[in-house]
Amino acid sequence: MAKGGDVSIPLASVFSEFGGAIEFLFKAQPSDLDPNTKVGGVSEMLGLLLNHVALSGAAVAIGTAIAIPLGLYLGHHGKGEFAAINASNVGRAIPTLVLLTVFIAYIGVGFVPIMLALALLALPPVLTNTWVAARQVERETVDAARGMGMTDSQIIQRVELPLSLPTIFAGIRVAAVNVVATATIAPLGSVDSLGTPIISGNVYGADGRLGAAIAVSVLTLAVSGALAALQRAITPKGLKMGAEKPRRRFSPNLRRRETATP
Repeated sequence: MAKGGDVSIPLASVFSEFGGAIEFLFKAQPSDLDPNTKVGGVSEMLGLLLNHVALSGAAVAIGTAIAIPLGLYLGHHGKGEFAAINASNVGRAIPTLVLLTVFIAYIGVGFVPIMLALALLALPPVLTNTWVAARQVERETVDAARGMGMTDSQIIQRVELPLSLPTIFAGIRVAAVNVVATATIAPLGSVDSLGTPIISGNVYGADGRLGAAIAVSVLTLAVSGALAALQRAITPKGLKMGAEKPRRRFSPNLRRRETATP
């Protein structure tokens, strides 16, 4: 009984903290630093959310715009294998905060240096996936397109790019999730985002920090789910059918029918 009582107290505390965090997202509350100042609520959190989305979207767009053409070119010509394969490892090895510090030192604070740092974070997974996708296109298909008189640029645009889209979008999905989660450091460069209540905990309090963390988590899951749905939507029907064939081949019903066949 004593152990059960000991467990119920922390659980009650956890539920209370989550309740306060959710309330912070929808209802403005007095600041811990100045009780006369209201923080949180739908109005402020919506503004922080829009800034967060704009910053993340711009970074992913720039990283993708650089990575896809570069990855397709290198993959088509079979070049840059070491750089493309190890790009993700390099991206993880260099902390985004370090890049942000360098950009702030040379550019100053504001939207641009933070966006550039996040764009460099978005670039490696898209580059790696694009290169791998281009190399996975069957050489017979490429040779057939070349035999029809297509130039290299036409082969990339009309053959390799459409077949590579599902894998490319998988890389974009990884990049977007990384960027959305990392954009919480934006306040360090004087740009408001959902990371503002997390970093300025003395102003927003514990409820603000937890509430903002919940908002970032929900946004990350929403972005991941939306891009996953888009990835499925743009996958050519032929590739979908090819992915379904192994599952049909080893289905229990089919196996029983094959066993029963004399």
